[in-house]
Amino acid sequence: MVGDLFHAGHVSLLREARRHGDWLVVGVLSDDTAASYKRRPIMTLAERVAVIESCRYVDEVIEDAPYLVTEAFLDEHGITMVVHGDDLTPEGEESVYGPAAAAGKLTYIRPTRRISTTQLIQRVIDAATLRD
Repeated sequence: MVGDLFHAGHVSLLREARRHGDWLVVGVLSDDTAASYKRRPIMTLAERVAVIESCRYVDEVIEDAPYLVTEAFLDEHGITMVVHGDDLTPEGEESVYGPAAAAGKLTYIRPTRRISTTQLIQRVIDAATLRD
């Protein structure tokens, strides 16, 4: 996950992910990795890791996790199930989680709260614009 501007939607996602096992490991993508497929995070990697580590549903954080999940990565960290929000395309599943999906180790969850970092950024812009 990127976990930028950590919000209730992230908490909901992690709460749901935690229900799929006894130990929740969260891979946090680097700034450069996130920027390669979406906007550059506002928070630094260290800031995002600190906030995600403090979430009560998270047992372990892997800083600078790979965008493309390999079988070697899963084995190295003892990961038996990969959980992702239900917004992943079939192409994304194949390219990002191919080995996990092929091994039946990928499951999708629907977060109960729908809010995005992009929406939060827009709220800030709107609020700043109203003050001018």
